[in-house]
Amino acid sequence: MRQALDNVLAVVLGGGVDSWLYPLTKTRSKPAVSLCGKYRLIDIPLSNCINSGIYHVAVLTQFNSVSLHRHISYTYNFDFFHHGWVQIWAADQTNTTCEWYLGTADAVRKKLSRVKQAGSEYVLILGADHLYRMDYEAMLNFHIDTNADITIASKPVSRTDTNRFGILKRDDIRKVTHFVEKPDDDHILSQLITYPEHENKFIGSMGIYLFNTRTLIELLESGNEKDFARDIITRVINTHNVFSYDFPNYWEDLGTIRKYYETNLKIANGDRHFDFYDPDSPVYTSQRYLPGSVVENSNLQNVLLTEGCVIENASIQRSVIGLRSRVHKGSQIYNSIMFGSDNYLGNTQYEPGQIPMGIGENCFVEGAIIDKNVRLGHDCVIKPFPRGTNFEMNEWVVRDGIVIFPKNACVPDGTQITPETCQPPYYFEKQSKDMLY
Repeated sequence: MRQALDNVLAVVLGGGVDSWLYPLTKTRSKPAVSLCGKYRLIDIPLSNCINSGIYHVAVLTQFNSVSLHRHISYTYNFDFFHHGWVQIWAADQTNTTCEWYLGTADAVRKKLSRVKQAGSEYVLILGADHLYRMDYEAMLNFHIDTNADITIASKPVSRTDTNRFGILKRDDIRKVTHFVEKPDDDHILSQLITYPEHENKFIGSMGIYLFNTRTLIELLESGNEKDFARDIITRVINTHNVFSYDFPNYWEDLGTIRKYYETNLKIANGDRHFDFYDPDSPVYTSQRYLPGSVVENSNLQNVLLTEGCVIENASIQRSVIGLRSRVHKGSQIYNSIMFGSDNYLGNTQYEPGQIPMGIGENCFVEGAIIDKNVRLGHDCVIKPFPRGTNFEMNEWVVRDGIVIFPKNACVPDGTQITPETCQPPYYFEKQSKDMLY
């Protein structure tokens, strides 16, 4: 079947305007968000493609995409003697359309000429905000063996998660008979139960679709549907062979701040549901050639520490410390994620009175996400808020109780961000933007 993989075009959906990971997506697209200190979310599907033997990959991009383009162009280059490629298919104006991508299906439709030029027999549609390790060859074999037109990768999900997934029902040969996108109605859900005796009673779509190219072209050219799950899949289950492929291993949707935060910390805490140390299926990313981290007289427990960091007389527990991070003496960090810095700034490069890069001296930080190039002054106190708390200030944001410092934020000495010091009426709910694509 390895020969069949040469006939697969993978299309990674790079995402449009996104409010679920805001403010991490304030200056970058969702696939460019940092993962576990040194990777980016886009590295997961691209690494899975390479490890599966799929070497023709297109990434569809449009929103805040500069850093994503830079990362892909620096990282995913095959040599001159290799037939593979990773291409960026950015939203653009043409003679037939000047609109942005309006949904997942609309995005692929607008690049259908490129799909045809690739000449592949199959098209694999992937998202870029999931954490998993998958050999797509097994899914392709299932697709071919069942004579499917469309195959949906799926996993069991619980009742509490049904409003986050497309929920499907299938027959004994795994042919899909019903599909409802993100249902939350008890009556509808009662008809979609697959495993009555189990905690995870339902089968949820992973947002991974394998199409026969001929079928994909036919469906996109014959209609104007915007979304694969909500529009196309629900329309064709009675007219096409749509099958459900069971994925048995770890998979996590990182599309919300809470899931993103908790998953990163689980990995830092030694959770091995997803292991970056697999020598047979590595996760690829940009090579930076950074020096080893320096840790001076510090206490680190359950810390994912990346390259190029300097930690001085600090205490850090259950946290992710990203590239080129600087933690000054006397500071304590708990249950937090640091993205690090884009470059180094030595002590001699600061103006008098300027706040140094990283975490200042004698700070207490708990339950926070600290984006790149943040300057947190001396003697600051940061503590988490109750879950569900959402509000925004000039240099920081609270999302679902997690304090987040956006990229390049500068926080003065002595700042206290805690439930006790930040009381209503300063709270306000940040309105979610309508999501495009």
